[in-house]
Amino acid sequence: METSAVQTKWISDPTHSELLFKVKHLMITNVKGEFRKFTASYSGSGDDFDVTSVRVEIEADSIFTNNEDRDKHLKSADFFDTDGFDKLIFQGKSAEKKDEDTFILRGDLTIKGVTRELTLEAEYGGIAKDPWGNAKAGFSLSGKINRKDWGLTWNAALESGGVLVSDEVKITAEVQFTKGA
Repeated sequence: METSAVQTKWISDPTHSELLFKVKHLMITNVKGEFRKFTASYSGSGDDFDVTSVRVEIEADSIFTNNEDRDKHLKSADFFDTDGFDKLIFQGKSAEKKDEDTFILRGDLTIKGVTRELTLEAEYGGIAKDPWGNAKAGFSLSGKINRKDWGLTWNAALESGGVLVSDEVKITAEVQFTKGA
């Protein structure tokens, strides 16, 4: 008789997790921002996790770039249209192991009702217990998207040539999960 491993749900710890992005401004420097409110979850047994259970829900209105006017513009219909689309969603589909602790995570990212595949490099940091006895798992993720693929097309031409905002957006995340949260 076959026995199946018990699946445990892991939920992101918001005080030890961050979701950041960088985009070129004036084509000469990177401007960084973050989404301050998001939840990530997955199910797994032991050190194994079910990649199809990976889900991230990002509150679009939580975007922060340290500039109130820019944040307001990013929340407008020119970009994330937070009045019409309150969440960005990532749903895992597959993972390919590169080495002991690194893998390629593929999933569907939905922004403003447009769903496209996103590929991220993920580094598994391991599992540890915090001082209060809670099991924690850590992951570092990175990737990039072309924002136009998700309908984020606003831009302005520069007098000197080029554009105000690059199409490429670099994404990084540090996510610490709590077991059974």
